[in-house]
Amino acid sequence: MSSAVSAEANGDGKIASVRDVYKSFGSFQVMNGLSLDFKPGAITTILGPSGTGKSVLLKHMVGLLEPDAGMVSVFGKDIWRIEERERAKLRKRFGVLFQDGALFGSMNVYDNVAFPLRKHTEMPEKDVGEIVTYRLKEVGLEAAWKKFPSEISGGMKKRAGFARALVLNPEIVLFDEPDSGLDPVRTSLLNDVILKIHSEDRGTYVVVTHDIRTARKVSDYVGLIWQGRVVYYGPAAEAFASDDPFVRQFLAGDSVGPLGMD
Repeated sequence: MSSAVSAEANGDGKIASVRDVYKSFGSFQVMNGLSLDFKPGAITTILGPSGTGKSVLLKHMVGLLEPDAGMVSVFGKDIWRIEERERAKLRKRFGVLFQDGALFGSMNVYDNVAFPLRKHTEMPEKDVGEIVTYRLKEVGLEAAWKKFPSEISGGMKKRAGFARALVLNPEIVLFDEPDSGLDPVRTSLLNDVILKIHSEDRGTYVVVTHDIRTARKVSDYVGLIWQGRVVYYGPAAEAFASDDPFVRQFLAGDSVGPLGMD
């Protein structure tokens, strides 16, 4: 089964961008003029301390949160200048892998992965089965299709969530801390799956993570967020060779540098 996607980028080569975005929750300012571009076909990793707006950024990209100010552009459209019906259509062009896989506990692995196809298409069940089987095989879960979420490991839940995120052939896949709760070995194995599938699909992947090993292994580009703003963005190789004190401290996990406990 061919699963290649054709990403529709803006005229300037960006499939998605946020421009001078502000977002607060009560008195807590989460995004403080954040601007970032995402290149089609690349894996961009978003790093930064807790509470700096990484996961909030993903929710803005998929149109689940509206910025207080600024612009969010996806597939060449300002998503808050279009009707909700069109915004809902755009969301179907995304796949999302949540931190815990977000599987339905009452459904087995097969039905969890099939859920988006049954909900958003009128595809015959035979075709649903072919796609689900293909995606489960891709993530190494073809033998676990009958199992329920309570019967599988955390790493398997992540892979099942990844398979579900892919069944509609999304052009953009968002990963919200896919390595959270996983030991280093299972994190590395999940990263191998992400790289393998990306090499075949060539979609645009955005990975939010705290794990520097994940960033080093999967990234084409790295964005570093601090206090609601992007303080670094560029090719991954340049990020890990950077002399910038903040970038060097964060990527090295060093206690000495401009980043403190506040």
